[in-house]
Amino acid sequence: MLPVANKPILEHVIDSLAKNDIKDIIIVVGYERERIMNYFEDGINFGVNIIYVHQKAQLGTAHAIKQVAELMEQDDKEFMVLNGDNVIEPRTIKDLIDKHSGNATILTTKREHISRYGVIIASGKKVTKIIEKPTIELSHLINTGIYIFDQNIFDIIEHTPISQLGEYAITDTIQKMIENDMEVDHVVTRSLWRDAVYAWDLLKDNSVILGRSENYKIEGTVEEGAVIHGNVSIGSNTIIRSGSYIVGPAIIGENCEIAPNVVILPSTTIGNNVSIESFTQIQNSIIMNNTRIRSHGSISNSVIGLNNLIGPYFVAEDRENVKIEMEEEIHVAEKVGALTGDDITIGHRVLVKAGSMISHNCQIESGKTISRVLPENSIVV
Repeated sequence: MLPVANKPILEHVIDSLAKNDIKDIIIVVGYERERIMNYFEDGINFGVNIIYVHQKAQLGTAHAIKQVAELMEQDDKEFMVLNGDNVIEPRTIKDLIDKHSGNATILTTKREHISRYGVIIASGKKVTKIIEKPTIELSHLINTGIYIFDQNIFDIIEHTPISQLGEYAITDTIQKMIENDMEVDHVVTRSLWRDAVYAWDLLKDNSVILGRSENYKIEGTVEEGAVIHGNVSIGSNTIIRSGSYIVGPAIIGENCEIAPNVVILPSTTIGNNVSIESFTQIQNSIIMNNTRIRSHGSISNSVIGLNNLIGPYFVAEDRENVKIEMEEEIHVAEKVGALTGDDITIGHRVLVKAGSMISHNCQIESGKTISRVLPENSIVV
């Protein structure tokens, strides 16, 4: 449900399916399922028909697929499986549909760095092995997590062993299909497929989608004296005040107010009900709904969450190749500024160092410098 180009990632997935005339969708939901169900409802507003299945225990991808077995119609010989956190385009789905064959087809793509993915070993089109997160470079074909299966998959899932992580993984099921001499093929796509694993991945995803979009329109009010260059979308009831300077690609949502002398630079997405006060500059960032940014701010390469109140003279420092520790592992972000959660209050003249993460419901008093991860409900005085 995290936004990319002012749409949840899952909405991009559903839109890509609908444009390939795939209208009957089952969404397997679990943690915070109400957010998804309340947003998409029965799917009619998105041109599809949605049924929800609750996976009560999070026991892996094969277990999730098993939950839908009883909903399959007898004439549903094949079905597609996708993850809800990958940014894709309609052509990505079409590549798989056009070249699918066998009992299962895996959509693959090529990546230089493969350590965080499952890789495919293949002989021509035929898959001979799947290896999860290899430590050596055996192949540059990675598994996108998008598949077409026939109904045999449900029987194989029943015989899938539990992994070392205590889950039933669909990749283990597919490997079992290979060992049982079933036909497992792969299709390589060069179309858009991006994995949103970490918060800073959203910035690249957002930039790519904005650069590819053709649906830019101005529905709000742009006052005389405001300057707009390039592809910029402005939502209804939004006011761009005189003296503002906006360079696309960029999206500004509904019910926003952009004050005089605000500068918004390329690859920026601003959600709904956002206000930005004078002499603030924002570039290559995501500002989520219901956030207020006071004057004289500087925000670059940052992700700002929902319902934030950011005081004047706020600075989000950004740098390249920033090392960030998460879950006792060091990750490197190519370029990143500040990363904030929801419901945060920040005083005036606060500096957030590059790569610092501020969790939900934090309060930061004026004049502070944040240079580390702040856990939820922190108060900095």
